[in-house]
Parts: sequence; structure tokens; C-alpha cells
Amino acid sequence: MTPAGTLLSATGLRKAYGPTNALDGADFSIHPGEVVAVMGPSGSGKSTLLHCLAGIVTPDAGTITYAGRELSAMNDAERSALRRTEFGFVFQFGRLVPELTCVENVALPLRLTGVKRKEAERTALQRMQQLQVEDLARKRPGEVSGGQGQRVAVARSLVTDPRVIFADEPTGALDSLNGELVMQLLTEAARSANTAVVLVTHETRVAAYSDREIVVRDGRARDMERAV
Repeated sequence: MTPAGTLLSATGLRKAYGPTNALDGADFSIHPGEVVAVMGPSGSGKSTLLHCLAGIVTPDAGTITYAGRELSAMNDAERSALRRTEFGFVFQFGRLVPELTCVENVALPLRLTGVKRKEAERTALQRMQQLQVEDLARKRPGEVSGGQGQRVAVARSLVTDPRVIFADEPTGALDSLNGELVMQLLTEAARSANTAVVLVTHETRVAAYSDREIVVRDGRARDMERAV
């Protein structure tokens, strides 16, 4: 049964790649403003779970419900629009566009939805200030450190005021000090905006920033808060 007030939930997800079952009946739920860490060993299915929840990958079976709507009932254009406007993404290596300045990178999701450049960059600068990287606005990604670049990526994930952020190993390429700073800023910004965060990680120090942990093993998800 899906907990009351759930923003995003999944039931009985199955996904196979050839003979390999990446997900084998996984369940998941998250509330607005909640940070949930998805943990598990390499190859356990945690990234596949994130990609299914975000509408990037279509599961072979099971249901995913976001804000009362079933993702499988949406067409590709509707899912793409959802990812542009209501979902934010942070990846392990930031994936900033090297040809754009940092402020242009942060403003990019807004520009893709039709917001004019000046307005988009003004909003982007506000997010960069929140993540303590506003002084990097006119630099290109190749001119900043890994930790700074990842904070720029977090600012980009927040710029559209998403309802859910999907963070896939967001500190995996950073040293411990920069990783702690990125997680502190990400979770503070998300909670202040009542944004849910699905955090895929294999690091316990990163998972410590979450409200709840779900362990994925052999394609199944186990909620550690509800485990007996």
C-alpha cells in the first residue's frame, strides 16, 4: 500500500536486460521534501530504479505514479516535458556543457522551456548564489574545480523549482570535503523548497544526509525504516 501523501511511488517494478534482471519486483515511495537514499552494491539495480522513476527507462512490468498520474500512461513528449519542468537531475560528473558559461549552464533548463535569456540568467544567478558559486557565473566548466562544477550542476537541477531531484552518485567524483559541501547544500536547498530527492549512492556518509534509506539488492528494494 502506498503511504498517504506520497509524491512519487513505484510498485512491483521489473526490468530485464537480456537474461539479466536489473529489477525484480522493486517498490519505492517518496514524499515532498523528503530525501531518500537508494543504496546497494554495484549492479544491484539502483541506477535502473532511478532511471525508471524518472521516466528515462520504461519498466517491463509494474506501475510508477507521480502526483496521481501513471508514467506509463504518458507518451514520450509528456514524459520529456515532465523531466524538463518538474524533475531535476544531478549526475556523478556534472555533465555541464563545456561551450557554455556556468550561468548559461544553470539557465539552460529554463531556456529550453522558452524563458528569455535575461530572465533565465537572473533566476540562474539566484540559484548559484544559494549554492555559493555565483562568482563563477562567467567562467566555463573547464575553468572551475570538480567541487565547484558539481555545485553548478546542483544549481542547474534546482533552477526550474522541480518537485523531484534525481541525484545519481552526485559526490562520486569528489573528495570527501567537497562531497560533504555538495550534499549539505543540495539537501538544504531541496528541503527549503519542499523538493523530494532520490539519492543513489553506495557511500554511507552520503546516505547520512537522507531521511530514509532503501537498499536495493538482486533487483529488489528494501525500506530500512520499515524493515523488521
